[in-house]
Amino acid sequence: MKTQRWVCWRKVKLLVSLIFSFDEDSEITDKDLQELLQADMLESVLIDMRKQFPKIGDILISERDQYLASKIKDAPGQKIVAVLGGAHVPGVKEEIYRSQDVDRISDIPPKSPVSKIISWAIPAAIICLIIYAFVVNVQTGLQQLLSWVLWNGTLAALFTALAFGHPLSILTAFAAAPITSLNPLLACGWFAGLVEATVKKPTVQDVMNVQTDIFSLKGFYKNRFLKTLMIVVLANIGSSIGTFVAGTDIIRNLF
Repeated sequence: MKTQRWVCWRKVKLLVSLIFSFDEDSEITDKDLQELLQADMLESVLIDMRKQFPKIGDILISERDQYLASKIKDAPGQKIVAVLGGAHVPGVKEEIYRSQDVDRISDIPPKSPVSKIISWAIPAAIICLIIYAFVVNVQTGLQQLLSWVLWNGTLAALFTALAFGHPLSILTAFAAAPITSLNPLLACGWFAGLVEATVKKPTVQDVMNVQTDIFSLKGFYKNRFLKTLMIVVLANIGSSIGTFVAGTDIIRNLF
């Protein structure tokens, strides 16, 4: 459990760092880019990243340095030309003279069974509570079922509306949330996003403009690709909040 909380905290910290690193009014000039690509500046950035997010730094940089160095050494021929991103040049230069355990860094660690148990335990508990409500009294059961549907559906639809989703996307979020909340393998946002992408198909230009539109709220709303992603995220957030509120409401009314 402690490990799970630590991982969640790291994810939240990274997300907050990325969000608040965006400055809508700032522009990166060619001079800024050239300075950033200088070895000493780049190494300084990488050092800061490893200090703030050591695990992420190991996975995105250190382990990739080892993998790249191993592949370069195993490449056939007497002369090898390797094209690397600037962030990997310092690390690969060091790793090229070391031995690497490629099998270890290529291995994907299995997911914690605790997270799987929790992801299924919560929906199972909700279903059991609703069934128990019907056993106690049919009217009570109907009330709890209605509470579950309304809280989940309304909040998912509301958050989808905040993203200015199409009316069909909002309706889909409302209908899907009460069902997908009971299945960890499904997500309400997937269905709402699929409907949004079908009704308002993203264009190639939308995808090409992602790198500029992503830095402003206005860009998110006008770019159909980003807007679809935003609907997926917000619908899922609304559904998650609805699950918590509805579950709490059911427990309070029954006990």
